[in-house]
Amino acid sequence: MPGEMIDRVIQIIDPLLISEGMERVNLEYRRESRGWILRLYIDKEGGVTIDDCSRISRELGRILDVENPIDFHYTLEVSSPGLTRPLKTARDFEKYPNRVVKVKTLEPIENERHFKGRLLRTADEGIEIEAAGKAVYIPFAAIAKANLEVEF
Repeated sequence: MPGEMIDRVIQIIDPLLISEGMERVNLEYRRESRGWILRLYIDKEGGVTIDDCSRISRELGRILDVENPIDFHYTLEVSSPGLTRPLKTARDFEKYPNRVVKVKTLEPIENERHFKGRLLRTADEGIEIEAAGKAVYIPFAAIAKANLEVEF
């Protein structure tokens, strides 16, 4: 999705979500086998329900039909980020202290690029996790991908 289109869709989505006490976790616009998909992942304190996703989908669908920020036919999907939700911002990490995270880095840190461990703390410029029995500091700028992991 071109940057201008993304920005316009976000300007439409965010006020609706804020008014509902929710947040946008991720937004994707991609071609899949069944056509173009606009996929919105939402969250709120205590988690989102199927009813929340349905309600936001209906309301957002009506608004997008009127505003028409996307020139092509697409299918709107609204979903929860799930148990292994992505962590993209410092605020995301701050919300999940002491949880197990999986982090992939752009460049090796201590000769490793893949880390799985308990999130010890979030600092201004990065995170510290306990992985393989030792504390590892990972700068935000070095993180390629990060997700919560399910604990059993």
